[in-house]
Amino acid sequence: MDVQEVLNWTDNLVFSKTGKHLDSLQKAVVEGTWQRKKYPEIARNCHRTHDRIKQVARELWQLISAELGEDVRQSNFRAILEQVEFSNISNFGSDYVQIVGDINFCREHCPYPKAKKHRSRSSNATSHKPQKRHDLTEAPECDRVYNRTTELTTLKQWILQEKIRIVTIFGLPGIGKTTIARELIEQIKDNFDYILWRNCTETLTLKSLKTNLIQFFSQDRETKLPSLIDYLRSHPCLIILDDFQELFASGELAGTYLPDCENYRKFWQQMARTPHHSCFLLMSWEKPTEIAILEGENRHCRTLQLGGLGESAAELLTNKRLTDEDKWWELIECYGGNPSWLNIIASTIQDLFNSSVDRFLSYPNLFLGDLEPRLKAQYQRLSESEQMVTLWLANQNAADISLKPAELALSDSDFLKAVQSLRKRGLIEKITDNGSSLFAVQALVKAYLKER
Repeated sequence: MDVQEVLNWTDNLVFSKTGKHLDSLQKAVVEGTWQRKKYPEIARNCHRTHDRIKQVARELWQLISAELGEDVRQSNFRAILEQVEFSNISNFGSDYVQIVGDINFCREHCPYPKAKKHRSRSSNATSHKPQKRHDLTEAPECDRVYNRTTELTTLKQWILQEKIRIVTIFGLPGIGKTTIARELIEQIKDNFDYILWRNCTETLTLKSLKTNLIQFFSQDRETKLPSLIDYLRSHPCLIILDDFQELFASGELAGTYLPDCENYRKFWQQMARTPHHSCFLLMSWEKPTEIAILEGENRHCRTLQLGGLGESAAELLTNKRLTDEDKWWELIECYGGNPSWLNIIASTIQDLFNSSVDRFLSYPNLFLGDLEPRLKAQYQRLSESEQMVTLWLANQNAADISLKPAELALSDSDFLKAVQSLRKRGLIEKITDNGSSLFAVQALVKAYLKER
């Protein structure tokens, strides 16, 4: 058995599980492990971080472990495969069964090793399990996930162990909410019988969502269940709603629903307070108000505010082949560690500044370029009171909100509501200074307001 045979076998297995072939990093991990290389050496050869290689390897070992019924790790990968009898490894069968959003190849014809059978199980022990139905047709392809290990661990803890019923990921546009959700699903999808991903638009009323869900859950059922909650109780289901902010009104405080979507407020209360075995995963620019209230009441709701990449963004800049590495951290801070923003501005630096970060930062004002339309779209969603507070904060480094200036034409109540709403959008940051809480606008937002 040579390394190419092992790569072919692993590629067939991954394709049968995910519908995708091995990418370059996965191939590097398999090949390096087969050649008895350690993760640091593989990382150096691929010009990737040690953590990234470990993450890719961990996902591979999980897939292979599930298939072989063995606890596969880097240390025993080669030994386990060498003990397995391979037959017709290069002639992978073409028969397959299509499941919505996923592809599973027929095990009857698969040449790669079968999972070990436990004698204690009867031959039909799994015959009554429901067929998994995973509809990810509206989900984007898996993208590179820069070091989000901590956030993924937290999300898996909430969903799989604490059985949280509503999980919200919110943060600025481009911060990576969809990317981390897509990666999360790859890691936990085997725990759910039904998975459905839907992208929100202003036409996704609660009635249309419920109809869509019930149609999805009731396929291949002889008898339909009375209500949506009955389906959520009968099987573990994961429902992902991306771009949830599209159901909110522009020009209003954060989390204000469009008129046709107001009944979502009551729906989330019901989903949080009624026992069931399923989970809703929401991604949004804004934190829904009722979710914040339910979370405060500890009603099976959790919210993760996704921040910038921090030092992990250096991997992104490495891939862009930027120079002046000693200036990278300054660039990362200026653009809030936002991977989308950094990708856009890195392309500008390549094009206009010959990849020199130092020359780019030598300009007196922070350059927006192709980012300006995105910042404009976000700013225009703000209410009038939020815009007033944002402008006030943008003219100082950090402010104590207990010292509201008299010239700000807002009542104390409206002022605090605006500050709270900006926090729900992730547009202002809280800074602790000698026990006091100060609030500041991000550097890029300041630059945008100055250009206006």
